[in-house]
Amino acid sequence: MQIRGIRGAISVEQNSEIEILDNTKQLLKEIIQVNNIKLNDIISCLFTVTKDLDAVYPAVAARELGWTEIPLICVNEMLVSGSLEKVIRVLLHVNSIKSQNEIIHVYLKRANVLRPDLK
Repeated sequence: MQIRGIRGAISVEQNSEIEILDNTKQLLKEIIQVNNIKLNDIISCLFTVTKDLDAVYPAVAARELGWTEIPLICVNEMLVSGSLEKVIRVLLHVNSIKSQNEIIHVYLKRANVLRPDLK
């Protein structure tokens, strides 16, 4: 088994607790499903949010999904002029038997423009 990184991102329309939590859960569930990941295989998870999102930590959504033993951290995304606003990004570190080119990175809603090469 090897350690793999899985990336993903999702946009929200408003800086509200419910929207951040619901969309973070949607993103995490999609990453887990398409990559066939078991919770015990997740090593850690890094969340970043754009500076316009501060209503709640996205890690709260992971805890609500039962990720109670997984190390989580939330940080602000680097501010780049003209970049996409209201975005939650994730980097999962997982144990996997998959090769790097078998990993499916997930970009949802307006965040799909961040990785047009994955379409």
